[in-house]
Amino acid sequence: MESDRHWVGTWAAAPAASDGSLGFTNQTLRMNPRISIGGDTLRVRISNAHGEGKLGIGGAYIAIRDQGPAIVPGSTRKLTFGGAATATVAAGAFVISDGVKLEVAPLADLAVSIYLPGEIPASLPITGRYARQTNYISPPGDYGADINMPVGTITDEWYFVSGVDVLASIETGGVVALGDSLTDANISTHDTYNRWPDQLARRLIARQGGRPLGVMNLGLGGNRILHDLRGDSGLRRFDRDVLTQPGVSHAIVMLGTNDLRNRHARPGEEVTAEQMIAGLRQMALRAQARGIKLFGATLTPFGNETFLPGAWNPVREGHRMAVNAWIRERGNLDGVVDFDEALRDPECPTQMLGIHDCGDGLHPSDLGYCKMGDAIDLTLFD
Repeated sequence: MESDRHWVGTWAAAPAASDGSLGFTNQTLRMNPRISIGGDTLRVRISNAHGEGKLGIGGAYIAIRDQGPAIVPGSTRKLTFGGAATATVAAGAFVISDGVKLEVAPLADLAVSIYLPGEIPASLPITGRYARQTNYISPPGDYGADINMPVGTITDEWYFVSGVDVLASIETGGVVALGDSLTDANISTHDTYNRWPDQLARRLIARQGGRPLGVMNLGLGGNRILHDLRGDSGLRRFDRDVLTQPGVSHAIVMLGTNDLRNRHARPGEEVTAEQMIAGLRQMALRAQARGIKLFGATLTPFGNETFLPGAWNPVREGHRMAVNAWIRERGNLDGVVDFDEALRDPECPTQMLGIHDCGDGLHPSDLGYCKMGDAIDLTLFD
């Protein structure tokens, strides 16, 4: 019975204003998310969170991906919105499609195709975010139902598609990963799915027993706890990106490194450990009020960072250590994920171990990202 099931997020992307200057006119987008848990009924969320005008959707489809821009024949399902084949998304809002029947396995690669019949000028902000994987934009035309969609442009951003949900058993929960570029997996190898939430999803699927859990990656490069930067701050986006995710039961927050780094060197944005802890404490209170368990993730070292030279200094290191100490003591958190311990060099704990470092002293390597996923104690979710 449908009453014995509920919607759970099996994949998500954080809506943010695209860094690019790409516009669309009479084109089809084919985005290729890899889901976590499987199911037999799916729906899609499409976001216009950062648009300044309404977003017109001329048609949308979901299918099982084959290779490249191709989909598996016979797997195409037309998406509707309140029974209609088209939809208009108001500026700042999102829409949820009706559910469609499609049997998909755990960790399956899907293709979500959206036809945009109108013009979205490159000068206007749009909702998009780098994906670390290949997605496709068609030449002019509606190719949403095509098995082999023609490709006009290849992109590594997510455009507009912000979530895929499955109808799952009532005991199934969802884990939201709220973080910055280390959760979004910046510098990781494209199309290899080495983000730590990807590794967590693989481990949860492979384990014997335990509660079924979807994994939703709401990482956003540059994100901070306290101040906006390339998107809303963690505190500002917490309700949208954590509390309202379908079926969410747990959240892992790894934010604070960018607060410390103060990318634009603004005196008013120089933070202390106490301020960061106060922000994390507020997140915990808001999550727990909704019955969601919030786990704090320790901040990884960046003492030899070259990505933003001069970002590290002894004072900021002291704040990092103080935040990590509070997380390890749990405060009012429901659990701890110790990414710092997993990645740091034991001989020089202000830096990542070389094999875990992508080479810039800030972002992990593919191995490092997977090590982070391996460091999460799965009994936290029991």
